[in-house]
Formats: sequence, C-alpha cells, structure tokens
Amino acid sequence: MVLLDASAILAFIWQEPGASSVEAALIGGDAACTITNWSEVAQKLLARGGDWPATERALGGLGLVLTPVDPADAVAAARLWLSHPALSLADRLCLAVGTRLGATILSADRAWAEVSDLVQVLRPPAAADES
Repeated sequence: MVLLDASAILAFIWQEPGASSVEAALIGGDAACTITNWSEVAQKLLARGGDWPATERALGGLGLVLTPVDPADAVAAARLWLSHPALSLADRLCLAVGTRLGATILSADRAWAEVSDLVQVLRPPAAADES
C-alpha cells in the first residue's frame, strides 16, 4: 500500500515535480489517503478556485481509497508532536496511519524524510551551493 499525503495528491493534480510517482501509485491500484489529508486536499483545491466535485470523481475513478483515522492513530500523532512539533496535525496523522499500515508514504514535503523510513519524498533535495 502507498499512503499519499495531501502534498503528494496536490502535486499530482497540479502536475508538479513528483506527479508521475503519484500517478504510478494511483494506477497501480494500491493508493490510499487518510480522511484528514483528504480534507486538506479539498481545502487547498477550493482555496485556489478548483473544481472539487470533478477532482473527487477523478481521484475516486483512479481507485484512491480513503482510510479512516482510529483512536490509536490519534495518540500516535500526539506522540509525534513531542519530537516533531513543526509537523501539522494532518501530517502527523498521515505518518501515524502509514506506520500502523506499514505503508510507503509519499509526500512532497522534504522535512518528512527525517521523520520516518517509510516516507519517500517526491521532490529531490535542493542542490547544495558548490561555490
């Protein structure tokens, strides 16, 4: 299973770097998203004036599975805050669910690479200045 963070889904929608990795997960039929991240995708899309009903149909048509968050995930996300307070609640819930499911987590957020070995960051790190 591949668990998609909101940033990964948005990269796919907006055809940003890493979109092809998200597309491969969706076409592979094993992509999921937490309900929390689903809300975040809707919020960001609507904020940009996007067509949410069409986007929802398109992603559902690609087989994206919406995954609930359970009480143990909520506690795990709270514990993650102790070591990673800069991560949002949605980010921490995604990490908690991904850990519970043993899923590979796709994110466009480079900061996640330092949090869990389950995370694959869609965008390579910025090139170091070689001057």
